[in-house]
Amino acid sequence: MEGPIFTDNSTLDLVLRGLILSAVGMVWIVLLVRIVGLRSFSKMTNFDFVMTVAMGSLLAGSGQATSWTEFAQALVAMMALFAVQWFVARLRKTSDGFEKLVQNEPIILMRNGVFDEGALRKTRVAKNDLIAKLREANVLALDQVRAAILETTGDVSVLHGETLEDALLTGVRRSTDEAPDS
Repeated sequence: MEGPIFTDNSTLDLVLRGLILSAVGMVWIVLLVRIVGLRSFSKMTNFDFVMTVAMGSLLAGSGQATSWTEFAQALVAMMALFAVQWFVARLRKTSDGFEKLVQNEPIILMRNGVFDEGALRKTRVAKNDLIAKLREANVLALDQVRAAILETTGDVSVLHGETLEDALLTGVRRSTDEAPDS
């Protein structure tokens, strides 16, 4: 363990490091979000999800730093993650090939009240897990479900009601054998 950061009293130094360094780390993240934009933690893509998890880990690391060097390294790593995410988002907007490389494709797990067993198998989603998501979405009868979609983030969207406009399924793979709509 390195020497104290704030005071020679080890207990007090430990408390101050936890409080002050975590607070500074949090302010640093807020500043970076203000610069890069709110999309940083949107979880719209799998890359965004990884960013969110990694940022939490780095924030925890900043609060546990035992030296100014460790603390600075955590802050630089946070900035680097934001920069990489910004760069990847720019590339995704300008290159369809890059978009396909880094982005998962949403897939229909259930359509018009019928489970797509092939899609469930391919995505390794258990039917009981999908049924739990249907309950969370207040589905009262399977025939009410127009579509249940495993989104690119791993979330399940449940669309239920009388009708479903095809535009809502744009870019979603309709079965394990079909290509997505354009």
